[in-house]
Amino acid sequence: MKTPKTIIEKVWEEHTVQQKPGEPDLLYIDLHLIHEGSSPQAFDGLRLAGRKVRRPDLTLAFEDHVIPTRSLMLTDQMSRQCVAALRRNCADHEIQLFQFGDSRQGIVHVVAPERGYVYPGMSVICGDSHTATHGAFGALAFGVGTSDVEHVLATQTLSITQPRTMAVEFVGDLPQDVQAKDLILALIAQIGANGANGHVIEYRGAPLARISMEGRMTMCNMSIEAGARAGLIAPDDVTYTYLHERPNAPKGLPGARRWLTGSLSSRTPAPSSTRR
Repeated sequence: MKTPKTIIEKVWEEHTVQQKPGEPDLLYIDLHLIHEGSSPQAFDGLRLAGRKVRRPDLTLAFEDHVIPTRSLMLTDQMSRQCVAALRRNCADHEIQLFQFGDSRQGIVHVVAPERGYVYPGMSVICGDSHTATHGAFGALAFGVGTSDVEHVLATQTLSITQPRTMAVEFVGDLPQDVQAKDLILALIAQIGANGANGHVIEYRGAPLARISMEGRMTMCNMSIEAGARAGLIAPDDVTYTYLHERPNAPKGLPGARRWLTGSLSSRTPAPSSTRR
C-alpha cells in the first residue's frame, strides 16, 4: 500500500522538472516576485552573461523594501539607486512594476495575494525570507538569495533540495480572543526558534477554519521564526471565498475548485509521509 502524500509533496512533484541522485531538484516556478532590495545584482548577472528574463509574464516587481512608508522623498542615495535600477531593469525586460505612487503598490507579500496573483498549487519565490506568507493559499513559497533570483530570472526554475515535511495540527476550539499570531507563537515556544529547521510546515486542524486569510498569512509568514523553510495550509472554503473577490484571480478558479480540493487536500490518514 502506497503511503499517502501530503499537499507539500504533491505540489513539489507537480513542479519537478529534473531529479538526479545526489543533486538538488529543479523546480519550475509559477510566480517570481522581485523588489528593489535583492534584484539589482541579479539583473547585473543576467546582463554580464548576455541573458534575458525567460518569463517576464510570470514575474512581478514591487518597490517596497527601501522606500519610505509615507509620501516622502527618498533622501538616501543607495535607496534611490536601488529604485532606479529596478525601474530600469523592469523596463528593459518588460516586467510589470508596482512602483511608488501607484495606488496598487505596497508590501510585496501583501499586495500579491490581495490582487489575486497567488492561488492554490502554485510555486512562488521571492528574494525575501518571508515569502512563506503565500503558503496560506496552498502555494509552495520560498524565500531565496540573490543568486537564486538570477537563476530563476534566467531559467524560470529553482535548484533546491527537497525539504522535509512537518505536520502541525491544532485541536480543540479556538477561544474568542485567540488569534493566528497566538497559535504560531505558542508553536515556536514549544519547538523553539530552530525547531522546524530544514522543514516545510503544514498547518492542519479544525481551528484553522476560524482563521481569516490574513491570519493564515501571518502564520505562514512566521514559519520562518520557527526555523522552517516555508509553511503551508491546504485550501478550503475560506481560501476560495477570498480568491473569488480578487481582481486578478484566474477566471476558471471556481470551476477548478473540486479538482484542487481533491488533488491538494492535506487530509491524509495517519501515518502519512510527513516526516515529523
